[in-house]
Amino acid sequence: MTSEEEAVPLNAIRAFVTIVREGSLTRAANALGTTQSSVSRYLAVLEGYLGTDLMERRGRRSELTEFGRLFANTVSEPLDTVCFTAQRMRRRTRPNANRIVVRTSLSTFAYSFLIPNLQAFSTEMGGVMVDVISSLSLPTSTDDFDILITRDLSVVEPADHWEIYNEQLVCVGSPNHIAGKSLSVVRSMPIINVTSRPDILPTWLRGMNLTSRDIKSGARYDHNYLALPAVMTGKSLLVAPEIIVSDLVRTGALNVVPGSLTPSGMQYRAYAVDRSDNPELARAFCRWLARLCKKAAISEAR
Repeated sequence: MTSEEEAVPLNAIRAFVTIVREGSLTRAANALGTTQSSVSRYLAVLEGYLGTDLMERRGRRSELTEFGRLFANTVSEPLDTVCFTAQRMRRRTRPNANRIVVRTSLSTFAYSFLIPNLQAFSTEMGGVMVDVISSLSLPTSTDDFDILITRDLSVVEPADHWEIYNEQLVCVGSPNHIAGKSLSVVRSMPIINVTSRPDILPTWLRGMNLTSRDIKSGARYDHNYLALPAVMTGKSLLVAPEIIVSDLVRTGALNVVPGSLTPSGMQYRAYAVDRSDNPELARAFCRWLARLCKKAAISEAR
């Protein structure tokens, strides 16, 4: 076992790296919130441990020795990594300890399915507050969120993840226009194009053994949440993930075209990042969401 005297002087290494960055012992002391004499002692401790000088006097200035420059270049980046990781994974006591941030790239899923059910989670967990933000950009370790819900993004930092939903596609329309009709209605009524999901319609057509020549192309909308009001009030059809139209179908605002259900091959996932200030609450949310989606999938299958 390493003795106390042989232990690596980590505080002294941190002080030395600060000296190099700041360019002087005085500025390093200010950056570290200590005295110049303390920084000098740290430097002496590190030089004693390494058995060689790290800095040398050149007139009125101190400069790095060749060994000192090599050591600084070698340890600076790993030390930055350690400090950054410790800061991000620190379990802080926050003013809003009973609060989590959910980030998602699935805006229509959040609007039509997640948010309407959040009160149930809040009640179950004693009044927890859930913030929801949407973004299509790839998340980074500096972004402020506890949970990521996504279909097409990935998390590169440490995180637990749950597979919450295997996407099913379905064709829907207003009851006034498709009630009592068969799958053949898709050949005569225009189908809305959703440009944010260009994969949906080709995937659904393959599942139905149809081609683009078999259907009429309808209006274009950026997102499903914009297309939903259009299909509820207009004479057109929409192919969408079943989970985002299930409530509208249940309440009678939309009807499902018989025989139009097919898997898309896409999977929704929920990630609880390790650096969350509320890691257990974040994991509890992901487990709750997985149960909610499973319940919805069972209802869809009936």
